[in-house]
Amino acid sequence: MGSSFYLHVFMLLCSCFHLFIMLTNSSSSAQPLCHEDESSSLLQFKHNFFINKSASGDPSAYSKVESWKKFEGKSSDCCSWDGVECDHNTGHVVGLDLSSSFLYGSINSNSSLFNLVHLQRLNLSGNHFNYSQIPPRMGKLSRLTSLDLSSSVFFSQIPSNISCLSKLVYLDLSRNALKLEKPNLEDIVQNLTNLKALDLSWVSISSTVTHALSNMSLLTTLFLESCQLYGEFPRTIFQLPNLQILSIANNSNLTGNLPEFHRGSLLKKLSLWGTRFSGMVPDSIGNLESISYLDLTGCNFSGMLPASLGSVTKLTYLNLCVNQFGGQIPESLGNLSQLTFLCLGKNNFDVPTLPLTLVKLSKLTVLYIADMKIRGEIPQCLANLTQLSYLSISSNELVGQIPSWLMNLTKLTTLNLYENQLHGMIPISISQLKYLGELNLHSNNLSGKLELDILLKLQNLFRLELSMNKLTVFTKNITNATLPKFLVLGLESCNMKEFPNFLQFQDELKMFYFADNKIHGEIPTWFWNNTKESMEDVELQNNFLTGFEQHPDVIPWQSIISLDLSFNKLQGSLPIPPPSTIVYLVNGNSLSGEIPPSMICHNSSLQILDLSDNNLSSTIPKCLSSFSDSLLVFNLSRNNFHGTIPPMMGFNLKMIDLSQNHLHGLVPRSLQNCTMLEILVLGNNQMEDTFPSWLGALPTLQVLILRSNRFHGAITVPKTNIKFPMLRIIDLSDNGFSGNLPSEYFENWNAMTMIKRENLTYMQASNEVLVTITINSRLKGIIWSMTPYMYSVTMDNKGTRRLYAKIQKAFIAIDLSNNKFGGEIPESLGRLKGLQMLNLSNNNLTGVIPSSLAKLTELESLDLSQNLLSGEIPQQLIQLTFLEVLDVSHNHLTGRIPRGNQFDTFENNSYDGNSGLCGYPLSKLCGNSEASPPPSLSFHGDDSKFPSGVVDWIIISLGYGSGLIVGLVIGHTLTTRYHKWFVEKFGTRK
Repeated sequence: MGSSFYLHVFMLLCSCFHLFIMLTNSSSSAQPLCHEDESSSLLQFKHNFFINKSASGDPSAYSKVESWKKFEGKSSDCCSWDGVECDHNTGHVVGLDLSSSFLYGSINSNSSLFNLVHLQRLNLSGNHFNYSQIPPRMGKLSRLTSLDLSSSVFFSQIPSNISCLSKLVYLDLSRNALKLEKPNLEDIVQNLTNLKALDLSWVSISSTVTHALSNMSLLTTLFLESCQLYGEFPRTIFQLPNLQILSIANNSNLTGNLPEFHRGSLLKKLSLWGTRFSGMVPDSIGNLESISYLDLTGCNFSGMLPASLGSVTKLTYLNLCVNQFGGQIPESLGNLSQLTFLCLGKNNFDVPTLPLTLVKLSKLTVLYIADMKIRGEIPQCLANLTQLSYLSISSNELVGQIPSWLMNLTKLTTLNLYENQLHGMIPISISQLKYLGELNLHSNNLSGKLELDILLKLQNLFRLELSMNKLTVFTKNITNATLPKFLVLGLESCNMKEFPNFLQFQDELKMFYFADNKIHGEIPTWFWNNTKESMEDVELQNNFLTGFEQHPDVIPWQSIISLDLSFNKLQGSLPIPPPSTIVYLVNGNSLSGEIPPSMICHNSSLQILDLSDNNLSSTIPKCLSSFSDSLLVFNLSRNNFHGTIPPMMGFNLKMIDLSQNHLHGLVPRSLQNCTMLEILVLGNNQMEDTFPSWLGALPTLQVLILRSNRFHGAITVPKTNIKFPMLRIIDLSDNGFSGNLPSEYFENWNAMTMIKRENLTYMQASNEVLVTITINSRLKGIIWSMTPYMYSVTMDNKGTRRLYAKIQKAFIAIDLSNNKFGGEIPESLGRLKGLQMLNLSNNNLTGVIPSSLAKLTELESLDLSQNLLSGEIPQQLIQLTFLEVLDVSHNHLTGRIPRGNQFDTFENNSYDGNSGLCGYPLSKLCGNSEASPPPSLSFHGDDSKFPSGVVDWIIISLGYGSGLIVGLVIGHTLTTRYHKWFVEKFGTRK
């Protein structure tokens, strides 16, 4: 063939190529338009909703659908609409992203949304669908590969049709009020085998974690936070080959252990906070070469941290707080050069000083090393961490002054040094930290005069706490020109004599702590006027306040959650708290009048109500039975209430104290419905009833005080086998109870058999509230634990009526005194080994003191006086080495008083009125010669352990015996041996 042929072929190929390019360009320029039926469906879907800006919480939210109105009534291309995505070839709508678009309303099953049958990606997150259900027709969108309905106020059960979306790769139903029961988690997992990302956080699953998750080999992301999961978490899930993100946090009943991690793991984020995972962190943690985020906060991990943790050098976030880790902090942590967040506090590390290796972490912005028993001065090595914005070294054992070099940490926004032993003055230079938003110095030994104006120069300051120091704080007259806007202000125990005038310009204040100052007079009107819309927590207790400048019928703080006005000098009628109030304390004042029925009948939020120690009168409102569903603590003690106790049906009630009033009648039987009740105090009233044995069915009742009433009759035991299983304190004194002591109860009070000497915690009721606040357009959450409400009781102990302002959980006591009990003291009392106080005085008890009481080794006070007891005091009682008070006076006891240990400390009045007793400390001696017989002595060569009581015997032998010579010989021999024993035991006296 000639060259012309090849030329012809070449030209033909060029023409074909040119034609191909033209056709391709023609195709691309003629992209199909949106289908008219789909455009119509989208517009119809839009019209089903209101546009409400409060429906979306994202600060960057805007309404995507509002721009659609430009095209209504026209044949336009919906593929160009905001949030709409079309297929380039077919023009069908395949993606719809209306996230955070201010949509408010419901999606019904007949919604036009379901006409978009070609949808592959659907995102409706961050809207408000008004507690509607996810329509079952959602499962008909069979082409969906991505579905995001998170944070959109959906409600109820997730429809089973969701599990039919077999092509789903991404599914996010998190942060709604949804349940996953039918289908359950296993149904979802087994049917959606193509899933790569699954987020069901805050969905109520309430089940164990299915092992079927271990078969999802494509899974890269798994979020199951706050799902009420329980049981043991399968270790195999950690080892899924493609898993990069795993968060199962905030499932408090979910247990598990960390597995051995293999090299090649792709895990980047692991969050287990708030679970019950336990055990040690394995050395193989060092194999997680990709991990950048590790959060094990608030679990039960223990043991030492492995040095290999320092080899995961991509870590930027490490939170190990609130566990039981011990030993040394590994030096290798200094290798984590990318770390920006480090939390090690609230563990058992052996770190009297801060490890120097931590100063290598030059990128740290957050360092939390609180509650670690760090001693000495604030470590100067922290000065090297110049990028720090958050520093907390609170609740340690730091001493010294606040150092000036702290001011070199110029990026600090939070500085927490509270609960240490710092002293000296607050340095003026602290005002140089211009970005500081939180400064918390409470509970130290800081002293001197502080002009608050210095700190008010910090324009970003929103939280300032100076309480519980030795400061004298004062302010000048301040204008509003340059003041920061406070959200939290703590000035307790600051020797302040008046409300600081700069509060006139604080209209965003949420928490105000001003207790234990010297404030006289009335709460100024300008104060509560400025803060009436913002204030949520006020503590003004222990001042000299007499009331409000303008006495309100309802307390003006509209959003108040906790209000403490206790121990002031408030007079007049009781101010009514607003409906938002959870804690209301006005005890220890001089308020009078009645409880307004509206306060109890229309307030469904109150949980802690303490009106004790006032002059309130009238009857207790009868609507208490309907009000008390929310109530935890109800304290009306030490007032002048009369009448009967109305029915109380509160299922959540933990404490009821109606003591020291003028109440009469029966104990209301409705109390048997208060199944959470821990303390019931009805003492010092005029109630007439038999023993309420039916209270024995309450599973958590620990304290029962019925003292000084008109109870009568025998204490009978119910036929049921439930007999006060948790009771630890019972006081039935000063009543008319008769019959024998309730020995069958003693055999069933199992909580009293426990010895918990180390348990020094106190019984209390407390609340925790998440307060969300906005600062410079940024949302911040403060976990706010309100000051715990400490339970208290009054009891006679060691001969004195005593107010227990706090009740130790280990305290165990029985007081049955001043009744008409007869018969013998049961041997079964001896099984209550945890008893610290036992008072059976002023009864008609007969028989002997049982030797089984010697088993009560924790006993500190024993009063058996004013009875008809006979026989000897058991010698075994000298084993009661904690006994401080003994009173067996005015009985018919005989014989020798035991000697040794605590019995050598009791005085004569412990034994008065027992003419048959003899021996120390009484002047009446025992035996035929009015002498105490010598103890049995035996000498066996080695006298290194001289017999107990030998000194008495030496003295007696010198004065008594068969004759002076024998006495002197024996005395000399024993004195010599005693001297030898004394020298060997204690050395010579110098």
